[in-house]
Amino acid sequence: MLFLAAEAVSPKNDAPVMDAKASSRGVASPKLRGVNASEVAHALVGSQAGNMPCQCEASNPAWKKCTRTVPRCVFIDLGAADGNSFNDFLTGKYGPVDKCPSVQWHAVLVEANPRFDQALGNVGKEHRGLIDVMSSTAAYMCEAKTSFYLDTVNTGQNYWGSSMSENHPDVQKSGKQKVTVPTSNLNRILYEETMPGDWVMVKMDIEGSEYDVLPCLATSEAASLIDRLYLEDHHFLPPESRGSAGTSLEEFQASKAKLKAAGVDIPDYFSNTL
Repeated sequence: MLFLAAEAVSPKNDAPVMDAKASSRGVASPKLRGVNASEVAHALVGSQAGNMPCQCEASNPAWKKCTRTVPRCVFIDLGAADGNSFNDFLTGKYGPVDKCPSVQWHAVLVEANPRFDQALGNVGKEHRGLIDVMSSTAAYMCEAKTSFYLDTVNTGQNYWGSSMSENHPDVQKSGKQKVTVPTSNLNRILYEETMPGDWVMVKMDIEGSEYDVLPCLATSEAASLIDRLYLEDHHFLPPESRGSAGTSLEEFQASKAKLKAAGVDIPDYFSNTL
């Protein structure tokens, strides 16, 4: 049984058995070729396309489908910082690791802030073969290059205000210090790294960019591979800091509802240190 993290999340109900997906959703791999283009377009209604590094990519025939046959836990950490939430995963705060399918796990750590390159590199070396580390890479809905603005003021919270948005209040306080980094596509990570039967956890703490990523994710059939989404919703930020696609709060909530309807559990989640 996978239990919710006592310090990080507020559970709404008991967690499902880790391998429930294998029995409830079958074993066929999702097909990403039939994504409705009109849904993607709707997700970008009102978008400020010129401010986005790229457009929503829900699927791509060039992606290589996961061919693994043995199920396991997969922890996808978007906004991995120095690896602290990954350490929480290892110590059971996202659920007992020894209950993972086949008692195996794998993690994908994505972090845009180059300040954490060395720390994440050390984590990767310590767990060689079990982790994919994507340092100096911003989690997003497509692949491109983007400006990433550094928070230099919140030293006690792992510089948690770093963001793709130059309008983020902490970015403003830090003088809009920026670097250029590549973006990674969550939909591709899901398609290439996970399979039905896995217990897939996505932790998403990306300082407003979730308002771009979630509507795109909701149009992708790869979303059905997620069992639990630990989503930090930065609705309290000014609207101009919540992504670049012009997603309204109502559209964002509709995306969450669509993901839940696809079987994705989205508990209340907030972290004081990430």
